[in-house]
Amino acid sequence: MPNERPPAVDRLRTLPKAEVHAHLEGCFEPAVLEQWATQARVPMPRPREHLLEFEGLADFLHFLDWACGLASTRERLAELSYGYSRRLADGGAGYADVIVNPTHWRAWHGRLPDMIDAIDAGLSAAEQDGLPPVGLCVSLLRTQSSDAAIELVDALLALRHPRVVALSIDGNEAAAGRTGPRFAEAFRRAGAAGLRRTVHAGESSGPQGVRDAIELLGADRIDHGVRAIEDPDLVGLLVDRQIPLGVCPTSNLKLGVYPAIEDHPIDRLRRAGVVVSVNTDDPVLLGASLVGEYALCSQAFGWSDDVLRTLARNSIDASFANADVKARLAQALSSW
Repeated sequence: MPNERPPAVDRLRTLPKAEVHAHLEGCFEPAVLEQWATQARVPMPRPREHLLEFEGLADFLHFLDWACGLASTRERLAELSYGYSRRLADGGAGYADVIVNPTHWRAWHGRLPDMIDAIDAGLSAAEQDGLPPVGLCVSLLRTQSSDAAIELVDALLALRHPRVVALSIDGNEAAAGRTGPRFAEAFRRAGAAGLRRTVHAGESSGPQGVRDAIELLGADRIDHGVRAIEDPDLVGLLVDRQIPLGVCPTSNLKLGVYPAIEDHPIDRLRRAGVVVSVNTDDPVLLGASLVGEYALCSQAFGWSDDVLRTLARNSIDASFANADVKARLAQALSSW
């Protein structure tokens, strides 16, 4: 039975949880971007008060390239990374896997070790200040070539940076077309070398993208994946293999995947037995918070405390945190 009232936001903040689908590129504050653009004498795409109004996924991805181009120094990248950890703590999360896609960051092209080091500096400073630990998922872009993908994987394997927990892939699937076969070898190499694998699929693409993520890319976790609901056999596969989906409801609404929260399939997927978790995707750019996502879904679908605990547990289990962090969060959750 649905709750008569949604859980209070402050209770949701105390719910021990992890975040498994968020992009560092989605954490730019408009005031900071305006300051950096002024310093660099780079024109703003829109006035600050309208800066985060996007016409769709393509416009949104172009904006990411512009914003990331302004984060041209180690200090700016470290500051951005620290800010994400602070936002994570504000949402009551105890761990996150955050995605970064090097193709968006013009100033860091050809300098992957320096880029990862700058992000690590910000995240390490945050941990020293008592903020939650964060793992880094380094992402390919759907439009890259298979050779470029293998080159990135080889660079990550040579670097062996302890902050890097996974290989990811993101970008506009609808525009890129079917790319699973192109990236299969890069993901095979990553998995064989011990990197975890997380794949954007089933957002702008339909169920086929989710199936390719599983069968061709060996996904340990799928980012979005919501359009799997259109294929009952695929839903069954997700349930059988217990492959988790990192779902981002507000993102799907703002970028036009679904018209309203009542149309969103997160609860249908959950009731079918799919392992789903609640996440922010691009929190600042889309106006999403982790607590806000839980509240939105709780209100729309009448989630009980037991359902909330299950989803929080899903987020912890689906994360690429180490065993100690997972055990600590699971223990805290058991007494919520």
